Amino acid sequence: MKILGINSSPRGSQSQTVKLVEAVLGGAKDAGAEIELVDICKLKIEYCKACTVCYKTGECIYKDDFNEIYNKILNCDGLILGSPVYFHSVTAQLKTLIDRMSDAVHCQLLHGKYACAVSTTAASALDVVIEYMNQIMVAMGANSVGGAGAVMSLHNSMEDAEKEAFKLGHTLVEAIENKTIYIEQEEVHKMVRDMFGNLIDMNKNEWTHEYEHWVTMGWLDEVNK
Repeated sequence: MKILGINSSPRGSQSQTVKLVEAVLGGAKDAGAEIELVDICKLKIEYCKACTVCYKTGECIYKDDFNEIYNKILNCDGLILGSPVYFHSVTAQLKTLIDRMSDAVHCQLLHGKYACAVSTTAASALDVVIEYMNQIMVAMGANSVGGAGAVMSLHNSMEDAEKEAFKLGHTLVEAIENKTIYIEQEEVHKMVRDMFGNLIDMNKNEWTHEYEHWVTMGWLDEVNK
């Protein structure tokens, strides 16, 4: 079992967010998983230009560090996203990575994977950012097991969050092992598949890669049933 942790704080080893990502990874390792931490702020990832080439071919036009991290995401069993709160949202580095993954949401490429999110904030929007990261991963087909975060202006918040994050690592591994089903997320998966299934079927002559993927997965027959 492979668990991938992604830190998107530009503060490197001084980041509080990376401590929470490491805590989740520590819990996952304690539960028997193979773990890896990636700092995307050290990678060169260009902005998506919405050219739709990946819809047609499955390949991005840019030759940068995106493909390396994208392959790690596609080959892991569990994914952890970590971002501090920047003006009620994630960091620009994480948003850039997410924007480059439009083929992943169209093709539901995180289907069967499990995920969670961690964040830190000075005072506000912690739940907003954790929910956003989890919603993104669910929209790409993953199952979210929850999140953990710290409000740095509150006493002992970071200490408590690290303990919560370690437990979250155990929860993540257990969900993967048990293939846990979350009913409310299954409803979201159905809604997303209906939407993108119709979109891809309408564009099947142009988005050949994505259409072939959906045919192979047998999902087009399920759309709008």
